[in-house]
Amino acid sequence: MESPQIAEAAFRISKKLQQGICQLLEAIAEGRAVAAEAVIPINDVLRFSEGHDHLERDERGGWRMGFRVREQRLEWLLAGMARSAAELVLNESKGRIRRCANPACGLYFRDVSKSGTRRWCEMSVCGNRRKVAAFAKRRQAWP
Repeated sequence: MESPQIAEAAFRISKKLQQGICQLLEAIAEGRAVAAEAVIPINDVLRFSEGHDHLERDERGGWRMGFRVREQRLEWLLAGMARSAAELVLNESKGRIRRCANPACGLYFRDVSKSGTRRWCEMSVCGNRRKVAAFAKRRQAWP
């Protein structure tokens, strides 16, 4: 196979993985059970991650667990995302996965706030924009 064909195959796999992850994020955010079809592309990509765990230095000079693949393939670039998605399914983040309240955004985030009431993916981006827009709208309505 030539490289454009390899890249195209990896791209198709990444799109299926993206769809599966979006399905599971939506289910978790809405408190529904994760459907089996959402997990299929995640498991498909996890099959590519043949290798082994190893200790490696992190950016601060400490240690972290890393993963070394046995053979290089483009699909293995997706294995970390698939692993994180699999861990999400296992933990389901105790109802803390949320969709950003900005309808134009569509991102999901894990709410780690103490109160568990976070609404925005990033306050400095979506939250601030929505609040500024709401303020401007209220201000226009003033006599």
